[in-house]
Amino acid sequence: MNNKFVVIDLETTGNSPKKGDKIIQFAAVVIENGKIVDRFSSLINPKMKIPIFIEELTGINDEMVINAPYFEELAGKIQTLLEDAYFVAHNVLFDLSFLQEELLYANQDGFYGSVIDTVEMARFLFPTIDSYKLNDLANLLGFSHNRPHQADSDAEVTAELLLYFLNRMESIPLTTCKQLSELSGGLKSDIQLLFEDLLEVKSLKMEKWPNHLEKVNGLIIYKSNFINEKNSNTEVNEYLFPKSDLDKNLQLKQSIQQYQKREGQFLMMNEIFDAFTHHNHLVLEAGTGIGKTLGYLLPAAYFSKATGNKVMISTYTTQLQSQLLEKDIPLLNKILPFKVSIALLKGKSHYISLSKFEKSLQDLEDNYDSCLTKMQILIWLLETETGDVDELNLSSGGQIFWNRVRHGQETRRGKDLWKERDFYLRAKQRVGEADLIITNHSLLLTDLTQSHQTLPEIDYLILDEGHHFHQVATKFLGSQLDYFGIRLLLNQFGLREQKQLLYKMEILLRSKKGTIDFKNIFLILSDLFFEMDEFFKAVRIYVKKVSKLEPTYKISQRLNRQNQDFKHLLHSAERFSFKMKELIDSIEFIPSLIACSLSEKDYLLIEEFNHLEQEITRVRENIKRIFINATEQDVAWIDIDFRSYQNATTIYLQPVSISQPLQELFFDNKKSVIITSATLSVENQFSYILNELGMKESTRTITVPSPFDYRNKVKVFVPVDLPDIRSVSNEEYVVAITEQIISIAEETKGRILLLFTAQDMLRKTFTLMKESGLLEDYALIAQGITSGSRSRLTRNFQKFDKAILFGTSSFWEGIDIPGEDLSCLIMVRLPFTPPDDPFMQAKCDEARRLGGNAFIEVSLPDAVLKFKQGFGRLIRTEQDKGVFIIFDRRIVTEKYGKSFFNSIPEVDVIQRKNEEILKEIRYWLP
Repeated sequence: MNNKFVVIDLETTGNSPKKGDKIIQFAAVVIENGKIVDRFSSLINPKMKIPIFIEELTGINDEMVINAPYFEELAGKIQTLLEDAYFVAHNVLFDLSFLQEELLYANQDGFYGSVIDTVEMARFLFPTIDSYKLNDLANLLGFSHNRPHQADSDAEVTAELLLYFLNRMESIPLTTCKQLSELSGGLKSDIQLLFEDLLEVKSLKMEKWPNHLEKVNGLIIYKSNFINEKNSNTEVNEYLFPKSDLDKNLQLKQSIQQYQKREGQFLMMNEIFDAFTHHNHLVLEAGTGIGKTLGYLLPAAYFSKATGNKVMISTYTTQLQSQLLEKDIPLLNKILPFKVSIALLKGKSHYISLSKFEKSLQDLEDNYDSCLTKMQILIWLLETETGDVDELNLSSGGQIFWNRVRHGQETRRGKDLWKERDFYLRAKQRVGEADLIITNHSLLLTDLTQSHQTLPEIDYLILDEGHHFHQVATKFLGSQLDYFGIRLLLNQFGLREQKQLLYKMEILLRSKKGTIDFKNIFLILSDLFFEMDEFFKAVRIYVKKVSKLEPTYKISQRLNRQNQDFKHLLHSAERFSFKMKELIDSIEFIPSLIACSLSEKDYLLIEEFNHLEQEITRVRENIKRIFINATEQDVAWIDIDFRSYQNATTIYLQPVSISQPLQELFFDNKKSVIITSATLSVENQFSYILNELGMKESTRTITVPSPFDYRNKVKVFVPVDLPDIRSVSNEEYVVAITEQIISIAEETKGRILLLFTAQDMLRKTFTLMKESGLLEDYALIAQGITSGSRSRLTRNFQKFDKAILFGTSSFWEGIDIPGEDLSCLIMVRLPFTPPDDPFMQAKCDEARRLGGNAFIEVSLPDAVLKFKQGFGRLIRTEQDKGVFIIFDRRIVTEKYGKSFFNSIPEVDVIQRKNEEILKEIRYWLP
């Protein structure tokens, strides 16, 4: 690529040139003929004071720029530098808008040439990486970037990135380049010009495919051998796993202990192998540091090889699945004296449908997100072996596009040209050949509730993160309606003037000489839109009338069928259901009228139509179940946010108890199921989780305690000078805890994880701490406020020397921050589910109806398990040391408080005033 590129980076006093913000540093790197040929940088006097936060970010202060040139003095040189060049920057619109404003102000012509955004280039050239920030890209590609947020260093790294990206573009196959070139016209920067130049060069060359790529139906895709090697001639009997005597297999024991000696891990292995061998179910709580994953993988592998039975491992999170595949399985195969084959299978919607994607490339797209996502997928198809969307880093708009090209309920007639290369079918093929199969709770439970099974019948299962299994089962045995989802579904059908799927079916039918009254169908669909809006209006009116809370924020309101207002809502639901049935009846025969001479595109259209019809039928069934056919064993409620319109309205129905269906549908049909997690018992008793799961009281249960010395690794403090959370308002409580958090943060130098039970209190605490101005040197990272996923927020927390991480719900478990990055855990309040939570209300009502104590049998054990999960965030390795501070004094003032402490490892609990706690922390922490 022989073009001239000028890579620009600016440091500025703020984000808006229109509001008077100015440039304080300019840097440019010039690239010609694929090499860096020149550099220029200068500080600039902005004629204004540099804000403190900009000084902290860039290291540039007023003293440094006082003798620097004004922008007007450099404007002519900058203008000359940019002549006949591409303007390149990382997030180019920011730098260009600033520079343009300054150039025009300095009476220069401004820049009106071609621009290249390296963020856009990174997004489609590296579609699977987590972050497109300049520093993260530099680290990923091994470029030195010692002074982030200084223009000369940022421009240099951006230039290196550009050269890397240009070389990467040259390696893309010609066919893919042509497709990318067509799509790149929809991008925000002029990347299409680069592709046009590249195509001129590539078209003159004879293209040869690398061995790992193949061209099919106009797409270049990764070619890999999906047939697993057979483990031929493996004499597995000599490797039978010991049932009780660990020394029966000294070779195995020594092999494992070269990694880390954990006697509890061997106990866990023996228990699992014994349960599989004798066809027993087992509930096994494995404390932190046991090495739980290897503790179940080894006996599963030995059992599978010894008996020829497949073993299925189900997890709750994709994060654990990734850990299994990338870390634990390779370690397993290093240890084992034989090879074990592994397969991962997720639900269909995780996998791309190549036929749908191929069709989407033929559609004209003006939408930016669709164009960019198509480009990401084209590059991804050169690399992916799985076709699993979890590999991709998609924007929210990209997720919407993915829904169009993901695998669905395909009912293809005739020859499917993509069948042999279908990622989902290949994943199922690997499952058929594997010894161990990894899946997730959702897919496992989907198979229980649907007539068509995705997973093979397997009698031996391990449910990791097993404390979530009953929650996932409750969801899958229930029903849900949400306004946004139903409107999106109906919009995909579309009225005639919208020219969506129903219109396309009308055109197709007309081309096949078919006749049907589409005018009437469009009228029915229009009426259905009206009835949908009326129904969700009625839902909002019902909540306003019944709820005792002010309708100014999120409310969860249980449906009361005896309430007079419910009857009006029921009538509206019946009208909505009837109109939906009318639509279903009017469209169900359309595909059968289009019977012959169908192209591949026609088949895909009919498949999409059939899929949407099934989805509408499912919605109608949910309406009937929630409002018309609900039983006393079900609880239904409405979640609504009055700050938004109907979009934020969702209606749920779930069975109060799933014990009986889980027992009958699942446990009774399996020979051996192992439930494992770090949090299954309450005060060393398993009765709560056994009852929730529908497992018999006679089921074997065991706790393998953590090997960590908690008494010498953790100090637990309960401040005595905080108010009782029940005696003051939320606002007063937030003020009190904020003062203590600030003083603790100054003592620990950050490194704090704050666990909240409600987003509202988190937000108020975060805001108050931010406004106090006392923690300006600290990075405050908050779930629901700071953008990013849980894993991204956690990584950002670990990057800063002084950081505080605010989390709710999902942060109580699953995050792993070992070492000194996390030295202090603060639990703001005990994690009791609010008493007005509709599902918890129903659980408590059911316990009372059966003559039990709702608090002791339901509310308390539920809170204790969450408490254990939160406590488990602090100590992750043998070397970790930290303090655990509980602000909620009920843990020491109420009798039930001992249930929390009796459920975690033995630790010293110290009640002190805050000043004394700070002294203890100073002495205790390194």
